[in-house]
Amino acid sequence: MNNITSDKILKRLLKLHPKTIDLSLGRMQDILNKLGNPEKKLPPVIHVAGTNGKGSTTAYLRSILESANLSIHVYTSPHLVRFAERIRLNGKIISENYLEEVLEACEEINAGEPITYFEITTAAAFKAFADNSADVLILEVGLGGRFDATNVVDQPLSTVITPVSLDHEYFLGNNLLSIAYEKASIAKTNTPLLSAKQQPAVNKVIHEVVTSKGGKLITEWDYQIKSNGFTYSDSQGSLDLPIPNLHGTHQVSNAALAIAVLRHQDKILINEEHLAKGITNAKWPARMQNITNSRFGKLLNNGSELWLDGGHNPAAGQVVADSFKDRKLILICGMMENKDASGYIQAFKKRISKFYGLQIDGEASHSAANIIKIARSLKVNSAATNSVEEALVKIGNKHEVTVIICGSLYLAGQVLADNALIPD
Repeated sequence: MNNITSDKILKRLLKLHPKTIDLSLGRMQDILNKLGNPEKKLPPVIHVAGTNGKGSTTAYLRSILESANLSIHVYTSPHLVRFAERIRLNGKIISENYLEEVLEACEEINAGEPITYFEITTAAAFKAFADNSADVLILEVGLGGRFDATNVVDQPLSTVITPVSLDHEYFLGNNLLSIAYEKASIAKTNTPLLSAKQQPAVNKVIHEVVTSKGGKLITEWDYQIKSNGFTYSDSQGSLDLPIPNLHGTHQVSNAALAIAVLRHQDKILINEEHLAKGITNAKWPARMQNITNSRFGKLLNNGSELWLDGGHNPAAGQVVADSFKDRKLILICGMMENKDASGYIQAFKKRISKFYGLQIDGEASHSAANIIKIARSLKVNSAATNSVEEALVKIGNKHEVTVIICGSLYLAGQVLADNALIPD
């Protein structure tokens, strides 16, 4: 997949980045106007914002809708191995030839004007979505919400906020309530907004924003975890549903949110069978993904497990740690230098038997020395490693251990590529 034409176009688009970024949707609206306003020709849109769980919630929405034999477009970011993963047309990753076509169309019509990479690639995605019919488009916010390039859809079918926590502080600030305001600002007049369980102060901000925009905040739904699944309940009744396919206790919350979204809209008919089938068939790589049977997994002794997770903030670390609460863990961790490595490692502190820190190849990540220094400051048994594979070889003589490769989607993408586990 090296040297493909779309990669060359994407590199050119990176160079268009404005020297100073004004927080507005002006550039996005300009290019969409030049393209003939594809954002006004999209299938019904489910718009998803939040800090953690956006991708998993999107995966459940897609799987449920596809279980109802509907055709679904999906827009997500970032990608893991190849850019094309971000754009799904009728469930399939966009073809290389078509991706080149829409990127070149946007590059040509933009005519060298300053524009961010995410804006121009989102415009290309909108062109592809508008030019191909589907029943629903699931549209994931890139960053924040209020000024995100996706926030140009006037009347979505539904708006969604997954759990809100601190992340991307450089862009969004380190105040949880201001972050909640940015994300809640995808709310639209007369449009349902469904939110995951949040801290009370975050709920208050969401309520205020939705009310000010004339949206419809839907709060009358809940779920209860049971030994063999969970019960979902709302004003329409209760449903007994199986355990979701994606691993981790937090995935019941994500699945329940997706179910609530689809039960509180009136355009698409979804029944209990679609819901059950959808949540048990959902796939979302690099989120609590068991890769024990991969090439890397075979470096470990029989009885050991190898997991991969791309979460990269303290809240994401906590849900992974909680999913292994009865086990001691060996972590192989790399993190981008703008992430809260201390907070992330702290979430695992009581469960770590050994921590291997590494620098992520080709990325602006913490050095191995720096991440080890942070781990040791937390009194965690730590060592530096040059690569994931090197660490796994060192661990290989131990019996029945649980190893998690974690801390970054960039690292996760490299591991998937190294193990021929390319998302399809």
